[in-house]
Amino acid sequence: YGRHRLLLIYQQLFCCRLLLITLRRFENLLRTAFEHRLLRLIRRLRLRYRCNRHRNSLRLRLHKHIQLRIRQQRYLRLLGAHRLRQRVGQRLIIKRAQHRLPERWQVRYRDLTFNVKPMNFKHTGVFPEQAANWDFIDAQIRAADRPISVLNLFAYTGGATLAAARAGASVCHVDAAKGMVAWARENAASSGLSDAPIRWIIDDCAKFVEREIKRGRRYDAVIMDPPSYGRGPSGEIWKLEKDLYPFLKLVTGVLSDDPLFFIINSYTTGLAPSVLGYILDTLVSKQYGGKTRCDELGLPVTNTGLALPCGSTGRWTKD
Repeated sequence: YGRHRLLLIYQQLFCCRLLLITLRRFENLLRTAFEHRLLRLIRRLRLRYRCNRHRNSLRLRLHKHIQLRIRQQRYLRLLGAHRLRQRVGQRLIIKRAQHRLPERWQVRYRDLTFNVKPMNFKHTGVFPEQAANWDFIDAQIRAADRPISVLNLFAYTGGATLAAARAGASVCHVDAAKGMVAWARENAASSGLSDAPIRWIIDDCAKFVEREIKRGRRYDAVIMDPPSYGRGPSGEIWKLEKDLYPFLKLVTGVLSDDPLFFIINSYTTGLAPSVLGYILDTLVSKQYGGKTRCDELGLPVTNTGLALPCGSTGRWTKD
């Protein structure tokens, strides 16, 4: 019995050992198969990565090539357009040279001569719609039959100054711009009025009027053409909507006891002519009597018979 028992135990041990060996071998086989499969998978991924990288590299090269071609074509189009513009520009320059305006020329109105100079801010140095006021000034001064002194404020290139001087008045021409006063002197010389009694003043109009009041100097007529916005020689700021009424109130202090007329012109958009009339009625008519008239200024259009609006004016006269 004991031997038989030992034999059974030995057989069991042998079977267990054999099973362990078998399991180890199977494990090795499984591990080897897994590693082979894993290696194959890794190789596939590497191959796919290389293919993708190569493909991306091809795409990048193609993209760069296309972009280069696009830039070349765009450059050629721009170059062609630039050359076309150059050719057209040369033709335009030739045409402009053929039809270029002279730097200056002269225009005449009755006995007055004005020097016209086109400027970069769309001015030519003369406002032809003011001819209606020039005729009015001439008629008033000639009909007065007495010496008349005229104060022209914001006088620009002197159209009203020359009209008053031609009619026989002594004129004080005031403007803050030195170049405009020099231009007005040129117009006076061209009109044969170099020796006329005209005082040429370069100064801020408000400060000049204040000094004239202190000096006790008086004028029989006042003309003013205030700008919508401006600066004096020392940087003084002028805004028409804010400064017009107090300025006119100040100017009434230089009127003589027997004033002849008072003219206000305006080119400010939105300022109706009636506003100028109301101001003159309030500040001048109440003190001196007389009558006020306000209207639009314009240039006649020959083809239609209409008038091109160019501003507004207000006139006060003693009679």
